[in-house]
Amino acid sequence: MKIIKLHNQEKSLIKKAIDNNREAQQQLFEQHSPKMLGVCRQYVKDLHHAEDLLLQGFLKVFTNLHKFKHEGSFEGWIRRIMVNTCISYLRKKSLVDLSDEDYVFNDAATDSLENTAVEDLQKLIDQLPDGYKMVFNLFAIEGYKHSEIAEKLNISESTSKSQLFKARKILQQNYYKMNKTVNGNK
Repeated sequence: MKIIKLHNQEKSLIKKAIDNNREAQQQLFEQHSPKMLGVCRQYVKDLHHAEDLLLQGFLKVFTNLHKFKHEGSFEGWIRRIMVNTCISYLRKKSLVDLSDEDYVFNDAATDSLENTAVEDLQKLIDQLPDGYKMVFNLFAIEGYKHSEIAEKLNISESTSKSQLFKARKILQQNYYKMNKTVNGNK
């Protein structure tokens, strides 16, 4: 029964937010913004830019809230908006090179794994070139298929596969280097 109650509460909040109830909008923002900031952060290295994208994304959420059909999860709907907002930002800023050329990766110092593995993994992902990182995130984290990624980023399916392969290779190499450094085998 708790699941139904929570679902009904969310449905009620959404309805109130559609009617421009600021308290309902604030509640929805507070409920979903921490997780959605994490989504934005996966695509954009700088926390301040990620926060800006989060706010832009929520503006789109509240502007288009009437289009949410309650057919899937509300969180998933918001997540899709955040991902699209980040992709649009990266495209507009011309930060994404989605060419299929080889990339020579610069080694960057990485902190040890003693703190939290999640932070270190995010650091490794942040070191990827933006195009590789975007394809990696869309495939490995968001669960898109290569055909969907190709359509979303206006690239070929083979470019998507190639970029994912190269991203994984760079991640493996840098993870190995990081572990080697952490274990004192520098």
